[in-house]
Amino acid sequence: MTERQIIIVTGASRGIGAATARLLGQEKAAVVVNYVRDSTKAGEVVRDIKASGGEAIAVQGDVGNEDDILRLFAETDRAFGALTGLVNNAGGIGGQKRRIDAITYANVMEVMRLNVVGPLLCAREAVRRMSTRNGGKGGAIVNVSSLGALTGSPGAFIDYAASKGAVDSMTIGLAAEVVTSGIRVNAVRPGLIDTDIHDGIGIPDRVKRFGVTMPIGRAGTAHEVAEAIVWLLSDKSAYVTGDFINVTGGAR
Repeated sequence: MTERQIIIVTGASRGIGAATARLLGQEKAAVVVNYVRDSTKAGEVVRDIKASGGEAIAVQGDVGNEDDILRLFAETDRAFGALTGLVNNAGGIGGQKRRIDAITYANVMEVMRLNVVGPLLCAREAVRRMSTRNGGKGGAIVNVSSLGALTGSPGAFIDYAASKGAVDSMTIGLAAEVVTSGIRVNAVRPGLIDTDIHDGIGIPDRVKRFGVTMPIGRAGTAHEVAEAIVWLLSDKSAYVTGDFINVTGGAR
């Protein structure tokens, strides 16, 4: 990379976000590790980034809250200067596995707040800074969607799947809107990935049970998703925008 990348990764204290932040550190990027609650885990990610030659700070903030988003970007400005990339990774699955008759208004609104409103507002702040029309240097946004956006996740998480369908639509529309402003927008759709998210949805053995049913024969890793994200952030993908990488082991 010819110029240092300055990248915000939301939800970067664990899972795909943490793997992405660490991989960016190996690329000598300056990384803002956003987290909501686990300052210890966020601190570990920051230390790993610095140990591998990158720069990093941790910034607490709920990406479903506009004031927290504004503070996240302001602290990035102060620490590192002109932003070059955003990874919209933070989100929520909305609790345990459920069918439509068990969904509540509060539950749906929380999922949409975190998975749709948050990424939209983060993208707004990133575009304001990166747009060449505003004097920025351009950059890249990568949204973390889900295989559920394609399948609808029937009998389990259709509200979550709907939120990720919205992320897909946002990716397509935003990419077209900002392509002449020097900004590329793409997304990854992870499938069954071996992270601790499964513990919170009441299926702690989900990876073990269903990994072998994937066409490739196993669940994916957070690092494998991170590899796709980091490629989409880099100049190696300079001719790619408004597109998607399915990291699903062949599942559709």
